[in-house]
Parts: sequence; C-alpha cells; structure tokens
Amino acid sequence: MIGLIGTKIGMTSVFSPEGKKIACTVVEAGPNVVTQVRTVEKDGYNAVQIAYGNRSEKSTPKALQGHFAKAKTAPKKFVTELRDWEPTATLGQEISMDIFEEGEFVDVVGTSKGKGFQGVVRRHGFAGVGGQTHGQHNRLRAPGSLGASSYPSKVFKGMRMAGRMGGDRIKTFNLQILKMMKEDNLIIIKGALPGHIGSHIIIEK
Repeated sequence: MIGLIGTKIGMTSVFSPEGKKIACTVVEAGPNVVTQVRTVEKDGYNAVQIAYGNRSEKSTPKALQGHFAKAKTAPKKFVTELRDWEPTATLGQEISMDIFEEGEFVDVVGTSKGKGFQGVVRRHGFAGVGGQTHGQHNRLRAPGSLGASSYPSKVFKGMRMAGRMGGDRIKTFNLQILKMMKEDNLIIIKGALPGHIGSHIIIEK
C-alpha cells in the first residue's frame, strides 16, 4: 500500500472533453516525510510511517521531538502508518505526489463531518409514527416503541436511537485522479471526499 497524507482544500468542478461538468475535490497532497520504517525481521511486518504538516516544538511532547529528530525533520502534526509499502523507503525520505498518476484510481480515508446529537429521523432515516389523527400530538419525528415491557424489561444494545452522529472514520473507494498540479502540490480527485474543509485525509493506492 502506497499513500500520502494531505489537506482537503474544497470542492470545485471541471469539464470533460465532451463538455460534461464533473464535481471534484481539490487536495493539497504532501510532501510527506518517512519518520519510521518497520520490517518483518524487527517488527513482524512491513510498514512505513509517514508524517505531514509542521507544528511548533512548544506543542510537541519531548518523546515525539526525539522521534522526529531521528528522521532529521521538524515536528509534524499528522502521522500515519501504511502497511506493505512496496518501494524501499529510507528514514527521512521525502515523499511527493509523484507516486500517483493522472487517471489512476485511489482510495481516500478521512473523518466525516460531525453533526452533533441527532434524532432518529436524521440519524437513521426513520419516517415518524404516521398521521396526526387519533389524538397524536407532536409524534411525527418520534422513534416509536423500543421493546417489550415486562420481558425483557430492557432496551437491547444496538437499537437504532437518537445519538451523536458523524465524526466517523470513512474510507471511499475507487476515486479517479483527474488532474495533478505538481508545482502547487495539488491533486484534483473526482467526486466528494469525507471530512470538512481543512481536514487531513489519507490518499492510498
């Protein structure tokens, strides 16, 4: 698995050669730095740890400062590990968007937008309890019955109820790279990506 950590800039649209308008997302991808290399002999599996985004030493724990110093790089904000890294990576190596090509398909991992505490209609697509006749009052968005009374006298785990929505790790598969602007470290990817503007995402292939 090969990948990069980047920042979601926002959405825009491009036109195909046939004149069709295509929605796409602009991502600032890299450059990333290799901060650790794991091997089968030492760790039991092959992986590469990459880091992205500078942060001040003041806000970096001492242990992490030493970790980044081994790779001879400044402290970084985001760190992730990608298993089964195909090329031979070295500690401190800089990885750019050159690992991708225009037209190829990638997978994107991000954290979805947090929606806060939501009811069952928005969270699970419930339709409410029906009409307003027979004395019902303000029941249109209610969840309805949750279970039996005397037995089992409890609500089973996993019941679809109101609760916090969003803020989950989402992986979107098979998104096409439409254009690469290497001078600005920008990649234009077809379709929508998880997360809010400014959030960090992982592009994998």
